Amino acid sequence: MKSNPSTDPPAEFLARMSALLPAAEFAAFLAAFDRPARVGLRVNTLKISVPDFISIAPFSLAPLGDWEPAGFLVTDDSRPGRHPYHDAGLYYLQEPSAMVAAALLAAAPGERVLDLAAAPGGKATHLLSRMAGPLPDAPLSALRRGLSSGGLLVANDVHGGRARLLADNLARWGAVNALVTQAEPAHLAASFGPVFDRVLIDAPCSGEGMLRRGEPVEWSAAIVAACARRQRGILAHAPQLARPGGRLLYSTCTFAPEENEAVIAAFLAGAPDFTVIEPARHAAFERGRPDWSAAPPAIADQLARAVRLWPHRFPGEGHFMALLGRDGEPGDEATRVAPFRRVPPSGEQWRLWRDFAEASLTVALPEERIHAHNDRLYLLPAAAVAVERLRIVRYGLLLGEMRPGRFQPAPDLALALRAGDATAALDLWPDDPQLAAYMSGAELLQAGADGWVLVAVAGFGLGWAKRAAGRLKNHYPRGWRRG
Repeated sequence: MKSNPSTDPPAEFLARMSALLPAAEFAAFLAAFDRPARVGLRVNTLKISVPDFISIAPFSLAPLGDWEPAGFLVTDDSRPGRHPYHDAGLYYLQEPSAMVAAALLAAAPGERVLDLAAAPGGKATHLLSRMAGPLPDAPLSALRRGLSSGGLLVANDVHGGRARLLADNLARWGAVNALVTQAEPAHLAASFGPVFDRVLIDAPCSGEGMLRRGEPVEWSAAIVAACARRQRGILAHAPQLARPGGRLLYSTCTFAPEENEAVIAAFLAGAPDFTVIEPARHAAFERGRPDWSAAPPAIADQLARAVRLWPHRFPGEGHFMALLGRDGEPGDEATRVAPFRRVPPSGEQWRLWRDFAEASLTVALPEERIHAHNDRLYLLPAAAVAVERLRIVRYGLLLGEMRPGRFQPAPDLALALRAGDATAALDLWPDDPQLAAYMSGAELLQAGADGWVLVAVAGFGLGWAKRAAGRLKNHYPRGWRRG
């Protein structure tokens, strides 16, 4: 490994890994630190099919494997995070190993799914794509797909700033059937109970798997021990969240056995109705290491069913994942769930919303799902359930907010639409100077009737402008604008 004191992994960490791995394997592991990190890209199949995206992708892509047909490596020097397709939510830039979690959990249409520590949103967006099922033959917007599919994703993060970032990324994804909450695991368990078909716990960890990226990571053996204690506490709530017959995916981005096999072993010892499931073994999906734990034989045998991803074998960073199933079948406590307590808009709010929708949209939204919170209107997930004593950051899809005498559509709504979903649209190609001007906040010129205009890139909604006398006033959010 080339020496760089500012980014080299801690010597104590390397000594630990040297003691765990055979000499030849440790040498290969160490050599991986000299290779650059790979850029992963996952296509948003809520909005576009993989073949259709490949046909318009402006960068070179290599498939990751059959385990995730929408996952790719970016193989050239382009900057996909700066392309307008990224702003329109056509893909998510995600570390390749992190894509494995949602692939293993395999959420299905119609299910209730909890992502317990979801920020910034990579795994949550992946779960939503899986929950939507296969794309129909005729292209549909994310909004229309959300209206035609069921299921519910509860995406949670305990930290307010991270929960808001999560909500922004779900908005860019075009998410309809998702609630964003900000709550401790104990509060989630008290509010919902064991009603979720799938639960993802991407646990806070010591981040050893990210050391290869050269990013500053505070690491010590004491931090590893503290993370393991916290992880055990989080995982202890799983029986209060996953329904009988449901599945749980525990994930970390660390190598430490104390945070991986040992945490799962302790959980299984206290939750005998859970069992580690053997997943499909794809290339470089290595087994867990029961020999790195002090678990009794009955539990140790299960630990080998976990998945370890190593940077010298897999085109990504270090990860650990264990897929667990709960015995039994769902009973009344899991199937009889109270519906969300919707607050219908007031008479004036209805009038302003209907005026906007009639003038500006070609897609009809079910009014029985429109929820008012303060001056904002949301389209609720069809399967939204009662939420007691929890802070809600996002109630489904934000439609917009009330301003004096008018309704102002939200950028979230624009990002869930295709150009054909709006009565007036300015559809631009990525290299059109007008698009760059719009994304920088400039006013544009376009003849036509006064009113709201959806600005789109290659047919996919990006934001709003309001036309008056041939001038388009820019309503692209200031925080999203290009310098």
